[in-house]
Amino acid sequence: MSTWLSGLWYTAYMKWIGITGSWRVTDENVESDVRAAVRDSIDSGNGIVTGGALNVDSFALDEALRLDPAATRIRVCLPVTLERYAAHYRKRAEESVITREQAETLIAELTKFQRTNPEALLENRTNTTVDKTTYYERNTQVVDLSDELIAFQVNESRGVQDTINKALRAGKPVSVRRYTLLVSPRTNQAG
Repeated sequence: MSTWLSGLWYTAYMKWIGITGSWRVTDENVESDVRAAVRDSIDSGNGIVTGGALNVDSFALDEALRLDPAATRIRVCLPVTLERYAAHYRKRAEESVITREQAETLIAELTKFQRTNPEALLENRTNTTVDKTTYYERNTQVVDLSDELIAFQVNESRGVQDTINKALRAGKPVSVRRYTLLVSPRTNQAG
C-alpha cells in the first residue's frame, strides 16, 4: 500500500480529542491526569486539539510533542496570531497576572511547535486583541475541530464550562474531570 493511501486511511479513522482546562491554577494531580489523557489519546492512534494557554493546554502540548515529535497529530488553536499572543502574555507578566517565566516558557513552547509543524498552529489572523470574546471564539474552534472533548475543570472555571457547553450542544462526547483547589492569593498557585 502506498504511503499516501496509508496516510489517508490513518487520517480517516483517527479521532481528534479536544483537551481543555483551567489555566489559572493546577496541581500535580491535574498535570498527571492531563498527561495520561494525552498519552491514551495518542497511543490509541488519535490526535489532540488544544488551546495553547498556560497549565492544562501547555501540559497537553508538551506531552503530545513528547509522543509525536513531528506534531502530525496535534492542533493548537490561538485566539490571535502567535506574535500578538506572545505580546499579550508578556503584558500579563508585566501586570503580575502570571510570571515572566510562565510567559516566556509558553511562548518558547508555541514557537517551537510552530517551527515543527506550521500548519498545526491555527492562528486567528482576524482578531487583534486577546480578551474573553476571542478566547471563547478559540474555545469554539477547539470544539469544531474535535470529535470528542476531555475537560479538566478546576474551581468551576467559566472558560472551561464554555467549552464543555459548546461540545454538549454540538452533540459531542464530553468527559469532565473536576477539581477543587485552594489558591494562594499571592502566587495564584495551589497550596
